[in-house]
Amino acid sequence: MTFALFEMSLNQEVQERVRQEVKEVLARQNGEINYDSIMEMKYMEQVIREALRMYSPASVLKRRCIKDYKVPGSDLVIEKGTLAIIPVVGIHYDEDHFPNPEKFDPERFSDKNIHNIKPFSHLAFGGGRRECIGERFGIMQSKVGLATLLKKYKFTLSEKTQMPLKMDPSQFLTTAVGDIWLDYEKI
Repeated sequence: MTFALFEMSLNQEVQERVRQEVKEVLARQNGEINYDSIMEMKYMEQVIREALRMYSPASVLKRRCIKDYKVPGSDLVIEKGTLAIIPVVGIHYDEDHFPNPEKFDPERFSDKNIHNIKPFSHLAFGGGRRECIGERFGIMQSKVGLATLLKKYKFTLSEKTQMPLKMDPSQFLTTAVGDIWLDYEKI
């Protein structure tokens, strides 16, 4: 939620579009934030997924090879027991997977464009059999929090936030150096 709010503070048109979606959905749902209303908030989910691409909670994934594996098209064999380190941030910022990766672009995850995302190139929750079982809950929880905040407040970047944003390499989870500070006003 923090990184989504950070990006929406920098991209006010995205914030306003999410706010409008929240208002429209809640109007159809008698003002209630419930499972059905949250599931209708498609653009908000695109914003969250793009924030997760840019600021993945974990910068790397570690996997241990459970059997010898010959890499197709080569003579390389990854032996059983070998630890593989998957560079999530490197994949998320690879232009072959995400053109113009430095740009916050929720449209990457729209119904129209999501088919362009190659399998196992968006790894905010891992992938395959070891994918995080909390993905759906985490997305839903973030949507509830963002809907609650955005229906009442407009967010802007505080001058306390150190720009350009730098990540703290000493932290296990992705954390900004100096934290992210936002200003808000009631709407």
